[in-house]
Amino acid sequence: MGYSARYHAVSLAAIFLALAVGILIGAGFGNDVVSRETQNLEDSLKSNVVEARDRADALQSQLDREREFSQRAYPALVAGLLYGERVAIVAVGGLPDETRNDVEAALGPAGAQLGEVATVREPPDLQVLAGEAQGTPFRGLADDGDQLERFAARYGRALLSGGPVFQTFRSTVLSSYSGRAGGIDAVVVVRQQPGDLGSREHDATERLEAGLMSGMRDTGVPVVGVELSDSDPSSIPFFESADVSSVDSVDLTSGRVALAYALAGAQGSFGIKDTADRLLPELLGPSGGATGP
Repeated sequence: MGYSARYHAVSLAAIFLALAVGILIGAGFGNDVVSRETQNLEDSLKSNVVEARDRADALQSQLDREREFSQRAYPALVAGLLYGERVAIVAVGGLPDETRNDVEAALGPAGAQLGEVATVREPPDLQVLAGEAQGTPFRGLADDGDQLERFAARYGRALLSGGPVFQTFRSTVLSSYSGRAGGIDAVVVVRQQPGDLGSREHDATERLEAGLMSGMRDTGVPVVGVELSDSDPSSIPFFESADVSSVDSVDLTSGRVALAYALAGAQGSFGIKDTADRLLPELLGPSGGATGP
């Protein structure tokens, strides 16, 4: 009995000892396996990162070459297209410096001059406008949206032709102005409507914009709405509703080409967004002959 108990105790001890040794050996072996797999994974990831960086560098070099080519080609594509023409920039709401710089970069090589830059105040100060309009058919514009829109159309025409109407309402309609009204051959429109308008302010602003676009369009000169490729929200639907041509990526060389040709009379929605009809208009030389598709 005593021998049997001691035998079983020794046997159990041996079993537990064997299990402990097995666990230690297994743990050591397992750690080696995990370590090797971890190292292999790290090596693989490092290799993938290096390959991805090399690929990115190659693509960046290719993009830089394409950008350099397009920048060098741009003057040749638009040379003389707008020679001697005076172009106005009319901004409704605001004119970001980047957008103005991109528009000017498009005009210079085409031979155009920047004739005037006007920023329309939004929302309009209806009470002051109505006070200044006393004695005219627009004296009730503060409470009559149709009158406001007709007034805005009249002022849109005055922006391009100059005259008493332009001067009388200049400080109220415009938040900033430079250049000289009159003798304008084409118009670039930039739209940056404020986002915190109340319902009445929003309605007045919409009426003002619609009238201005109608008035400028009715002068018969090309009117082109523009924005940057990353503008959000996009104003292209607004320009389409106003029945004027548009360019949705004036910050790109393709957009500047499209702008130059649109100012020369090409019609459509040009650019890279889903709202565009196509990337570029038909390219026409200064004499009107096609130079490419």
